[in-house]
Amino acid sequence: MGLEAKLKHLEFIQAIITRMNTNSFLLKGWAVTLVSALFALAAKDTNGKYVIVTYIPILIFWILDGYYLSQERKFRALYNTVKDLQEEKIKFDLDVSTDNEKENTWNTCISSKSLLFFYGALVVVTLLVMFLIQPGRHC
Repeated sequence: MGLEAKLKHLEFIQAIITRMNTNSFLLKGWAVTLVSALFALAAKDTNGKYVIVTYIPILIFWILDGYYLSQERKFRALYNTVKDLQEEKIKFDLDVSTDNEKENTWNTCISSKSLLFFYGALVVVTLLVMFLIQPGRHC
């Protein structure tokens, strides 16, 4: 084992980071799609109650996105640890339970700026739509 083993281990970790990032991206796409579909349903029937249902998928996608972001951050921390290891200490370990656990918790990631901005914007848009789509009120 040597430099090749270290590079291979780093490739494994990078593949996991990429997968977590892709999952996060897909969740955002699905969240926008589902929210838009619920808005269309609410507008069609002119029923603001459908808009209230929109908060459920926003919350679920926000929680899932926070999970994937926390996992991604943990694997980034592992990547940084492995890149500094000497080649003979490489064990191909993918355990992230001890890498910066306090900084990369699920709660910390849910309240990260990127997720707060994205899902906060969905909540604000949902509030606006909820007040715009009311029976008897036409723009």
